Amino acid sequence: MQLRDFSAGDFSELRYVAVVHGVLENLIVFLRQEQEKGVTHVSLDEGARHVLREWSTRKAPKPQIREMGIAKRPAIDASVSAESLETSPELPVREMTLTIEGNSKAERIASLQRQAQNCPAAKALGTLRNMMVFSVGNPEARIVFVGEAPGSEEERKKEPFVGPAGQKLDGILKAMGLTRADVYITNVSKFRPAMPQQTTNNRPPTAKEMAVGMNYVRREIEVIQPQCIVALGGSAANGLLGLNQVPVGELRGKWHDFMGIPVRVTFHPSYLLRTQSSNTEKRKLWEDMLEVMGKLAMPISEKQRGYFL
Repeated sequence: MQLRDFSAGDFSELRYVAVVHGVLENLIVFLRQEQEKGVTHVSLDEGARHVLREWSTRKAPKPQIREMGIAKRPAIDASVSAESLETSPELPVREMTLTIEGNSKAERIASLQRQAQNCPAAKALGTLRNMMVFSVGNPEARIVFVGEAPGSEEERKKEPFVGPAGQKLDGILKAMGLTRADVYITNVSKFRPAMPQQTTNNRPPTAKEMAVGMNYVRREIEVIQPQCIVALGGSAANGLLGLNQVPVGELRGKWHDFMGIPVRVTFHPSYLLRTQSSNTEKRKLWEDMLEVMGKLAMPISEKQRGYFL
């Protein structure tokens, strides 16, 4: 059993996020991340309890967010609850009408990318930055890898998975006998989720943000028609499978379905980096990849079977 002690300071960054996006939703996301690290119990000092009491009783002011790449979009009233944000008719999350043009798969993906660049539904949310990061890889791929959202490095280079997590993903692909040119990589959010005074810090996309991005992911999958999808992390898995914050640990180890295509859920590469995971955790991810390789009848050597044992 692991015990995590929380103080008022631990909630400082979460507090900024909560003002914009809803206290309960982001607190739950934060605690889910702790749970994935193995934390099973938390204790709060008086300062942390005071912060939580403030959240539950105060009407928070509207935050003053600096420009810093965040598009000028309608402000969200900070007093609105997470539940009301999920049901507000002013936040469009219904399936959008997208026009797919082109003869080849590459041309069709390019047409989706052009439409995502100025996505009105993403702009209407007012919670996403304005640098679109669409996808990378081979539209003819047999495997599609789906992550959660761009980070600062991805936003700078306009390509998914190019930071430390991307380097870890490249290593996973190499161990499978693949390269980026062999697979297709996308995210359930095409824009980096915004935060006040944001630099390199990131947050997971909300359900609303993923719902907008999934309009494009569905059409990407429809165009590519892969034989297998790999969901990297909880946000990707929940977005693809239409679930509500179900931990990766409950979803991995079995096959799921998305649009008739088998889906394997595994840890996000950043989880391995963040937790400095042991070989036990790395082995779990690798077992998921072995299942993917087996599903696609890819050759698996004895050396590959023995990784991280």
